[in-house]
Amino acid sequence: MSDQATNEGTEMSADEGSELHGCPLVDSRGQEVLHVPRDRYTEVLRALTDEGYAMCVDLTAVDYSRFMDRDLPEGIEPERFEVVVNLLDISNRRRLRVRVQVPESDPVVPTLFDLHPGTEAMEREVYDMFGISFSDHPDPSRILMPEDWIGHPLRKDYETGSIPVQFKGAPT
Repeated sequence: MSDQATNEGTEMSADEGSELHGCPLVDSRGQEVLHVPRDRYTEVLRALTDEGYAMCVDLTAVDYSRFMDRDLPEGIEPERFEVVVNLLDISNRRRLRVRVQVPESDPVVPTLFDLHPGTEAMEREVYDMFGISFSDHPDPSRILMPEDWIGHPLRKDYETGSIPVQFKGAPT
C-alpha cells in the first residue's frame, strides 16, 4: 500500500500487513487504526493533516497497566499508556484513529497544538487524569482537578472510590 491515501474518495485498505507512512494500519471493528511510534508522532500527524485529516475530533489516553498482553501489530511494543487521537477528513468522508504507545518511565509526547489548536484542552485533560505531559504545550496546567491535587485519577493504580468529589474553583 502506498504511503498516501488518495483524495478520490477511495478508502485505505486496513488489511493485515498494511502500512500508512511506514506505520502499521489495522482494522478495529470497522475503523482504521494507525499505530504510530512516539518519535514519529508529530511527523505522521502533520502528513495526515496535509492529506485531508484536518479535524482532530478527540484526543485522550488509556492506562493499559492491567492489559499489557493486548494485541498490537508486529513491531509495536506495548507500554502502560497509550495516547489515542481520532481524526476526521470531512472532504473525503474518512475517519482515522491514531494510537501511540507511551512508556510509564517517560510519559511525554509532543503537543498537537500547532497542528490542531483545539487539542489544547484535551491534552490538559490527559495530563490531569493520566499524568502524560505534552512537550511545548502552551498551558500545561491542570484543567479538571485542583492545582494542588496530587496524582492522576484515571490511572489504574488509584483505588476505586478513594477520590472525594471536589471541583476546581468550588468552595471547600
